Amino acid sequence: MSSHEQVLASLVSQLALSFDGAILGVALAYAAVRSFLKFTSNSKALRKISKAPTLRVSDLRSVLDLPQPSDENQNQNVDQGQTQKLVIVRGQVEPKSAVDGNWKSLRSNALVSHECGDKAVIIQRTQTCIYNEWKGFFGWTSDIRAIFGRSWREQESTSLRMVPFVLVEGGRWPQSDYVIVNIDGSRHALPLTTVYHQLQPIDASPYTFLQALFGHEYPVGLLDEEKILPLGKEINAVGICSSRNGVLEIKSCKDLPYFLSDMTKDQMVVDLAFKTKVLLWSGVVLGSLSIGILGYAAVRWKEWRQHRQSQQQNHAASTDDDPQIDADEEAGDVPDGQLCVICLMRRRRSAFIPCGHLVCCQLCAISVEREVSPKCPLCRQAVRNSMRIFEC
Repeated sequence: MSSHEQVLASLVSQLALSFDGAILGVALAYAAVRSFLKFTSNSKALRKISKAPTLRVSDLRSVLDLPQPSDENQNQNVDQGQTQKLVIVRGQVEPKSAVDGNWKSLRSNALVSHECGDKAVIIQRTQTCIYNEWKGFFGWTSDIRAIFGRSWREQESTSLRMVPFVLVEGGRWPQSDYVIVNIDGSRHALPLTTVYHQLQPIDASPYTFLQALFGHEYPVGLLDEEKILPLGKEINAVGICSSRNGVLEIKSCKDLPYFLSDMTKDQMVVDLAFKTKVLLWSGVVLGSLSIGILGYAAVRWKEWRQHRQSQQQNHAASTDDDPQIDADEEAGDVPDGQLCVICLMRRRRSAFIPCGHLVCCQLCAISVEREVSPKCPLCRQAVRNSMRIFEC
């Protein structure tokens, strides 16, 4: 484990265990609530996908009760959004320009990959600059930069080019019907294919040497990737299918984790069922742990409050019984071996229970007992009480 990870782990453990673990309990409770919320959303998505029919492109109009594309007079009377239904459609990717004009102008106006030369409807180019951080010859990297340094080790820039595209039925194109894929507002992952992946090292410069010498992050490589959605690829579209002026269109459903995917319906159901079980049991385990930890913290806080009240009562009683401290305690001629280890002024008079160490005067022992987590200043063992020691 690196020094950065050690610093971060130390701070996180100290923060989590503070207040007798109450912060850890609250964090676990928050994680449990998030797990249950995700479990609920995944369960709803699982039910919707299980009930959604798997159709071919040519079967969409019959399911939506729409006229065939050859019936031009009836298509003109179809209102936008007349029928909407959640479906799973499998089709082949083609550019929308292939159906806008002449049927013979297939695969026109498509994008071309610069690396492999393949035609596509979506091209995503990602360049990631990878940074490295050395503590430096002088070791001047601070703890704050050590904590947040990992977020600066990679800087990514992504460019996305896209043309409108449709799904057609493979093997029957261009005689088959088509459905327009509307990805506006969709945040779902795209079934892209990686066609280029190369890591290029960055030559060091004198400025890079100075950055490394004084503990700053410096670039060491550039990762260049290109992913495409090629023409002719068979994919599944899970979404709301409707008709707009007689033209079929499918768009994403924000309640579902899939939109365009390489997986079949059975694979989606299996994947969602597994994630749902994991989220359910994660919520149960995290919720049980949070209840236990918060209950322990509440009991400890109640005990501390009762203990402090009893200490205040005992201190008030001891003040009434012995309003003044012995003169030899206040005097400056107390031997060094008998001085209080906290104030270094008064004689040691109180022993801690249960460790039994006689290291503090009565006033300092009372102040130690009033702390949130009282511990013996010598052995650091938890203190329940203190006892006044009298010499004969």
